[in-house]
Amino acid sequence: MTNDFITLELRWFNRGNLPKPVNDWFTTDCPGETLGSPETREDTYLYIPDCPYLNIKFRQGSLEIKWRKAELGIRQFSRHWEGGIEQWIKWSCQDSTSESLMPKGGLTQGSWVSVNKARSQRFYQEITYELTQLTVNNENWWTIAFEALVEVDTMNLEEFEQGVSEIGSTYQGLPLKNHQSCAYPSWLNLIV
Repeated sequence: MTNDFITLELRWFNRGNLPKPVNDWFTTDCPGETLGSPETREDTYLYIPDCPYLNIKFRQGSLEIKWRKAELGIRQFSRHWEGGIEQWIKWSCQDSTSESLMPKGGLTQGSWVSVNKARSQRFYQEITYELTQLTVNNENWWTIAFEALVEVDTMNLEEFEQGVSEIGSTYQGLPLKNHQSCAYPSWLNLIV
């Protein structure tokens, strides 16, 4: 089964352990509702050097492919955040056996990178946002990300910017700057 949808996305990556003030902000000071319990999982990404517009990963038995349709520019959100908004199209393919989706020999061949994640999510004004702790190659990182589905009459760029700015207005942690703002393919290019 395959699904596809278009999203607006914004993400920052930071090296090191998650600072307590950032975690406290996310768990107690953010607007919107918490989405379920925090989850831990391992996602496995295909590392494609110098290819920031394509993301391929295995996640919980599904193969997910993302293609960046557009870079929509760098924006300032609240007084602490500056980053680039991107538009992506996503496809997800699930197979009940999982074996037919895996390359022959599993994921041991080629440039696959395993990323362990501990992720919490919230929802506010049609925007899903997350705070995720990452471990890759025995190195800790953390990321803050925002995503909204783009459907007819449900979300436009201006509404996305406004929602992110409102969420960011309560943020008191380390500034998040444009040089930290990228999607997973660009981040993998930094760490592999």
